[in-house]
Amino acid sequence: MTTSTSWFYWAILSAVFAALTAIFAKIGIQGVDSDLATLIRTAIIIVVLSLFVAYTGKWTNPVELSAKTWLFLGLSGLATGASWVCYFRALKIGDATKVAPVDKLSLVLVAVFAFAFLGERPSLREWSGIAMVAGGVLLLAFKR
Repeated sequence: MTTSTSWFYWAILSAVFAALTAIFAKIGIQGVDSDLATLIRTAIIIVVLSLFVAYTGKWTNPVELSAKTWLFLGLSGLATGASWVCYFRALKIGDATKVAPVDKLSLVLVAVFAFAFLGERPSLREWSGIAMVAGGVLLLAFKR
């Protein structure tokens, strides 16, 4: 697997696990406050990732990271936490088949934000695909 295509396999696995996340979470939050469920999920992630980093020998001293790295990883963590809280609340009150597609509107927003802040320039073909995803989200979210 070459570096130029290996990202795709990891992204597919991410999509599979994200789909399982929605199904497992929808089942798991029955009779539980969504914020408590998010906390439990986060605690499990901390334990599993800590074990993974230690096992693979990837631990380094976080104090040695740059201020810029800390700032943006911190902002990413805050955004992740906010996303999870909102996602679990949406799952608590809505159908997984409606919540998950709307959550995937993030794909469209990533393209817009990457264009605006990172200087990425998707091709016309890529923008067309992004627009179709946006349309698909709207069709799935507001089905009759």
